Amino acid sequence: MTDFRQQALDYHEYPSPGKIKMEITTPAETAKDLALAYSPGVAEPVREIANNPDDVYRYTNKGNTVAVISNGTAILGLGNLGPLASKPVMEGKSLLFKRFANIDSFDIQVKHLTVDDFVNTVANIADSFGGINLEDIKAPECFVIEKALIERCKVPIFHDDQHGTAIVTAAGMLNALEVQGKDIEQVKIVCLGAGAAAIACMELLIKCGVQRENIYMLDRKGIVHTRRDDLNEYKKLFANNTDKRTLEDALKGADVFVGVSGPDLLSAEQLKLMAPKPVVFACSNPDPEIKPEIAHATRDDLIMATGRSDYPNQVNNVLCFPFIFRGALDVRAKSINIEMKLAAVEAIRKLAKLPVPESVLAASCEKELSFGKDYIIPKPMDPRLLDHVASAVAKAAIDSGVAGIEE
Repeated sequence: MTDFRQQALDYHEYPSPGKIKMEITTPAETAKDLALAYSPGVAEPVREIANNPDDVYRYTNKGNTVAVISNGTAILGLGNLGPLASKPVMEGKSLLFKRFANIDSFDIQVKHLTVDDFVNTVANIADSFGGINLEDIKAPECFVIEKALIERCKVPIFHDDQHGTAIVTAAGMLNALEVQGKDIEQVKIVCLGAGAAAIACMELLIKCGVQRENIYMLDRKGIVHTRRDDLNEYKKLFANNTDKRTLEDALKGADVFVGVSGPDLLSAEQLKLMAPKPVVFACSNPDPEIKPEIAHATRDDLIMATGRSDYPNQVNNVLCFPFIFRGALDVRAKSINIEMKLAAVEAIRKLAKLPVPESVLAASCEKELSFGKDYIIPKPMDPRLLDHVASAVAKAAIDSGVAGIEE
């Protein structure tokens, strides 16, 4: 672990600090080049854009840029460490945008005193970009911030910790339930965690067919139920009218466990309480709610997913967010709506059912992969994600009426 820590630090420091840089895309070698790039030539596109604001997409890179913005209040699993400490994560997100979808990205860290300060800052700069990816903002403020920005901005606003996690979780879950032969409208789900990711995951699963009354959500005080008087407006949506109070109560006969909480919170004895052929998504990173070795030793009939790349069935947001934005940018979508999210879910889950190319097997260090218990979701290095997901999202944007252009 010490070696890995140093490798990570070296990776970020050398050969130059950070992970991203800006490059020039047009000639800038001669006096004429500079005259075209800046004064006096730059005045021509300025006039065109002033006359027709949509021409900004013709003469600038707005249409291929995303701002990755954070206040550092919920950095990975590390908590509220402040805006500056979030910069390596935001640079990493920018790297992923470029690597997987060829989207240029700017990481922006915002210091603020109030939620309104943050919203005003982002709203005032939003038109500079083709889209805004919010990141590592704690709940419940993240819900308020995203809603306010969607109302004020004319470009797509997407809080990846909520919706990216939800989309990838839903895609894997639908496939897992299919493999296990379970009806999504009948399954009972235990969700350990009640933050942004948990709430977004459950809301999207409901859109996919899960019944709200079949969800048992737990926070640090136990089951979220109707007789609690300490629930915020977002948890109240999942207040179950039940006498169940503990994790053990909820797990008895449950079909699905979704963990977006912390390490080692699900024991082998608790896992035994679940129904036959359970589905376990233990997504706490870097350490899951239950180690896969323990889970498989306890139940030989389960399907398990984690957030880690060194186990099968990795629930990884990189399967989603670059391609969601690629599709949205390609048709100049004004927002990322539920139709686009569901289109991404379907595209991701369908890709897992197709034959896996040799290049993906090699990149994933796998000899073979086929749809089933150990392969319910595509690998992050699958290049087909770009076309499958982005095109599905773009089509959904056009069909739902939020696209600025139709391609």
